[in-house]
Amino acid sequence: MYDAIIIGAGAAGMMCGAVAGARGQRVLILDHAKSAGEKIRISGGGRCNFTNIHSGPSNFLSNNKHFCKSALAGYTPRDFVSLVDSYGIAWHEKTLGQLFCDDSAKQIITMLLDECARGGNELRLKTAISGVARGSDGFVVTTDAGRFESRAVVVACGGPSIPKMGATGYGYRLAEQFGLNVIEPRAGLVPLTFTDALKEPLQTLSGVSVNAAVRHGKTVFEEALLFTHRGLSGPAILQISSYWKPGDSIRLDLAPGLDPLAALKQARSEAPKQSPASALARVLPQKVAAFLTDGVPQQRIADMSDKALGAIAAAVSDWTVKPAGNEGFRTAEVALGGVDTNDLNSKSMEAKAVPGLYFIGEVVDVTGHLGGHNFQWAWASGTACGKALASA
Repeated sequence: MYDAIIIGAGAAGMMCGAVAGARGQRVLILDHAKSAGEKIRISGGGRCNFTNIHSGPSNFLSNNKHFCKSALAGYTPRDFVSLVDSYGIAWHEKTLGQLFCDDSAKQIITMLLDECARGGNELRLKTAISGVARGSDGFVVTTDAGRFESRAVVVACGGPSIPKMGATGYGYRLAEQFGLNVIEPRAGLVPLTFTDALKEPLQTLSGVSVNAAVRHGKTVFEEALLFTHRGLSGPAILQISSYWKPGDSIRLDLAPGLDPLAALKQARSEAPKQSPASALARVLPQKVAAFLTDGVPQQRIADMSDKALGAIAAAVSDWTVKPAGNEGFRTAEVALGGVDTNDLNSKSMEAKAVPGLYFIGEVVDVTGHLGGHNFQWAWASGTACGKALASA
């Protein structure tokens, strides 16, 4: 009989196991994958954006924006950095508070596995789970390697994002089996796509990147935007994709901080014989300038009125587009939605109506912005749960 069985050997699951084990709990971690922490391994281009120094409640989406506050306050980015430092793992800060390993994401996996080992956790990989049921003294987890009993079960198997890594919606099915509500999952932090009417003209821009401010309603992100053969990607688009829903439009400022009309007027004054595309290429990549002025007669900029220049400027600073969709869970970095936080205790992650059943990490309806926030939620929710298991 185990004190806890954790389903999922990812970021949240290993963190929870390590914390519970360090507090004397007998923990079994199960995963159908052949290796632990596969999403950690591929994150951050192989260097793992393991947290963000600015991570806080405002960096998360949920039907209940207050749910994440307790866990995040209980385990901060500084706490995780201290753990990383204790293992001598070198790291560096990139833009917007993002922290990465200098060397390899595998260092974070090794660290977590070592922490689990220190806590006496038992780890069984390549173990498929066929069922979870209530037992006489807790729960019975049935697998292809036999039946295991425990006082508690922690569901840390993530969501369906990046299925090539073995991700599934199993955690949602378990929640529903035990009567918990699941907020319909959808792809987040994912490239946006367009219909042929816009996709075809954008082909000429595939591979071009600009710094942009991307807006959806009152939400705006200013980061890199990348034109692709299917639509738009890059950090700014991935961020806004978590807010976008089918039928919505987004607004793009392709030169944030610049007054494009003033720049065009200056160009008209300084080099009146040039075309509007050439003038715009002073502030934007040449291909983007050509695309935005494609419908403008290639006359001299000297012959253009302020109104005509204003139309071009508007295309630069307030270009409204309506995506047809997104690339789905195939390329999504996270899944939005998940186990309804109204059914969980925010301090322990335990299901209110099912004592001994816990949900942590991505499977919960708490989704972070791009840039290390989702890992911070994994560390924080895993820690909260691990402490709760030891005090139950």
